[in-house]
Amino acid sequence: MTTDAGEQEPTLTIDELAARTGVTVRTVRFYGTKGLLPPPEIGPRRVGHYGREHLARLALIEELQHQGMTLAAIERYLGRLPSDLSAQDLALHRAVVASWAPDAVESVSRAELGRRAGRPLAEEEVDRLVAMDVVERTEDGYRVDLGLLRLGVELLDVPLAEESVLAARKVLLEHSRAAAHELSRLFRGEVGQRDARAVKELSAHMQPLIVQALLTTFQRSLREELREWLPDTSATAALPDTSAAGT
Repeated sequence: MTTDAGEQEPTLTIDELAARTGVTVRTVRFYGTKGLLPPPEIGPRRVGHYGREHLARLALIEELQHQGMTLAAIERYLGRLPSDLSAQDLALHRAVVASWAPDAVESVSRAELGRRAGRPLAEEEVDRLVAMDVVERTEDGYRVDLGLLRLGVELLDVPLAEESVLAARKVLLEHSRAAAHELSRLFRGEVGQRDARAVKELSAHMQPLIVQALLTTFQRSLREELREWLPDTSATAALPDTSAAGT
């Protein structure tokens, strides 16, 4: 269901929100009292309803926790963000935060895979995740790239053929590797005379900035492509403007 403004109305109860995100109802309420989650929309019989923004905020909080941030640090981080960020904007922030972490591949059971995905997964959905190289079947369970899992789960709901998704993945991998190679070559001269510790510190500082820059420039390029393809500018209204969503 959508509102007159075209925004998706909240549809999840607190129990459903907790089940989708793998946290407890008590945790959701605690985050609400700390101001980490906006209040739900109150419906009939005083039942609170939650929407995409709450899902996106909980995913961002989870990612910040994976980075080792304390609750106080997470409060400060979220407090610096604009209060009107959409679910898409929050997802971009999570992508930037996730880029700070090293590769995180873990072995999990079938039940744990569903918990980490944030929702129950049908067998055909697991098959699609395997095809996307997000999940690998093993003799006693699965190996999963946690940094890609949520992205892969979100792609399950995109109305595209699996062949198109895999082709898009190939394009993104090829061009992102090419960009990484060129940026590495560009910066190599700048750090060539520095010691290893200084290079590591510079890399840690630059990585989230570069990822945010790539996200922003790609989003703007995609807008331009869609404007040429679909001259009606309303067709690109759903794309978030990341220029104001920097970290």
